[in-house]
Amino acid sequence: MRLNVAFDLDFSLCCGQVFRWRKVGGWWYGVMGESVVKVRQCGCELEFENVSEEFVQGYFGLNDDLAKISQCIGKDDYVRKALGRFEGLRIVRQVPWECLISFICATYKNIAAIELMLRKLSLKFGEKKVFDGLEFYTFPSVEVLADASEKALMECGLGYRAKYVQKTAKKILNEKISLDHFRNMPYLEARKRLLEFSGVGLKVADCVLLFSFEKTEAFPVDVWVKRVILNHYANYLPEPFVKKLQSHASLTNAEYLKISDFARTYFGTYAGYAQEYLYHYERTQR
Repeated sequence: MRLNVAFDLDFSLCCGQVFRWRKVGGWWYGVMGESVVKVRQCGCELEFENVSEEFVQGYFGLNDDLAKISQCIGKDDYVRKALGRFEGLRIVRQVPWECLISFICATYKNIAAIELMLRKLSLKFGEKKVFDGLEFYTFPSVEVLADASEKALMECGLGYRAKYVQKTAKKILNEKISLDHFRNMPYLEARKRLLEFSGVGLKVADCVLLFSFEKTEAFPVDVWVKRVILNHYANYLPEPFVKKLQSHASLTNAEYLKISDFARTYFGTYAGYAQEYLYHYERTQR
């Protein structure tokens, strides 16, 4: 497939928004539902197998007007540096169920630990697939995780998150909740509904909204993004609030909301794109 827009596959899959892709011999492999797919980029050509061009366009956000987005969020020197460094990074559209469970598991974990946890979860509860002589495992279904014991989930390294995963799966199953309905809700309503799930706080909700439901105004705030705000955007915030942020490592819900509200006002409709560029840029500077 010939690319006529800016896109960087490596940047998009290595920036902390997905956890179950792996690169082997120049190809990226991922499991989409019941199928293993492979994709690689050679300059302006994108090659892929086991998946349609339409799916690739949607999944990798190739229909997003990245030039327009960059112009909208490029409000200052720091974000413009991030945009220049990672040109072609795009927000992907993940399967909602997998995205939700992934970010419940991601709480207070680094990317390597999250990847290991989800690998163990899929190995234990998913279905084995062999493709190109390699073994892969599908992501476990709602029904399977709702039926899993807390002990079995903890054996996958989930720790205290095991009960959250179990409760969320049971809620979705028992109440016959369709996660796809969240896509059509306004951002704030969708966030409110996601917060009803066990183990979902503001950051997890915003990650799911941004990386799965195309709510590009969502602005997830973690320790890296808090550092970005304090180091590069403190002059836009009240001094007492900045001093309070500097006084402790964690974030209260009120502090999170204040940062998130500022970001949506400052960066606008595509605040989530600004977040991902700033987050990845800050992490790779150290």
